[in-house]
Amino acid sequence: MSKRQLAMVMDLNKCIGCQTCTVACKTQWTNRNGRDYMYWNNVESRPGAGYPNKWEEFGGGFDQQGNLRDGEIPTRSKGYGDPWDFNHEELLHGDDFKNKSGVPAVGPNWDEEVGEGQFPNSNFFYLPRICNHCANPACLAACPSGAIFKRDQDGVVLVDLDRCKGQRLCIASCPYKKVYFNTKLFKAEKCILCFPRIEKGLAPACADQCVGRIRFVGYLDDKEGQVYKLVHKYKVALPLHADYGTVPNIYYVPPLKGPPKFDGDGKPIEGSERIPLSYLESLFGPDTKAALKRLESEIEQRKQGKGSELLDMLIAFKRDDMFRLGKEREI
Repeated sequence: MSKRQLAMVMDLNKCIGCQTCTVACKTQWTNRNGRDYMYWNNVESRPGAGYPNKWEEFGGGFDQQGNLRDGEIPTRSKGYGDPWDFNHEELLHGDDFKNKSGVPAVGPNWDEEVGEGQFPNSNFFYLPRICNHCANPACLAACPSGAIFKRDQDGVVLVDLDRCKGQRLCIASCPYKKVYFNTKLFKAEKCILCFPRIEKGLAPACADQCVGRIRFVGYLDDKEGQVYKLVHKYKVALPLHADYGTVPNIYYVPPLKGPPKFDGDGKPIEGSERIPLSYLESLFGPDTKAALKRLESEIEQRKQGKGSELLDMLIAFKRDDMFRLGKEREI
């Protein structure tokens, strides 16, 4: 266990899927030395297959007894997909574009903005994902060479590239499939939570560049910080797939269920759910209902002209209040 744990909260009600966070991360860390096709940060559409494609079906994590579960390693043909260029003429005017030879079956964000349901009752939301910097990382437990470790001062999970032997057991064991294999270096690599920036009092690049101000960064033991309040005080920020047993430290404010569905006459169906609660619970667990109820209660309270510390935090009037990193922000 580390002395402190740095965590991030993402408010999914504010994510617009612009991928600015992905570009910020890739520009800073993942565009060279064999990292060309690695996405330490990506934004998925949900419901959807995500990236790597159908990553939830690759296994990993821990069972209820605390034993490592078997897991698969995503490959280019099954999971990641090959990079390729659009033939714009065929895309715009072709008769059967997707069935043409040479077009891969899957690629990064292949199902972006697909979702589920039919108009006018379709639904989807965006889910940004990075390494969860877990308190009980399966990648660390699986690594036979001891190359993966948690930093004592902030709990960031890192790979010691000098010790990594490229055995890829960490990739198979990570249930979120957020460890990638650099084929040029023959090493496992992953999100480092921008720890060189953290040490200077700067937020991770993905959070710093987020145009929707959805990302809050701070320590879980900082009771005055917004991360602590969202996770522990108001309990509206929940981990993704806590059932995997890794104790993730990236939390999400689940999306509100949205407007009601409409019937054939265009009239709202009272009590209907645009985004099914059961689906949200499959991602964020049984506390999802209580978190949504708290959010809805605070919204109603605000409508009545009353104050709400919770909503003020989520609106993020003051950008720098979102990042409590133990040092003054350096410009």
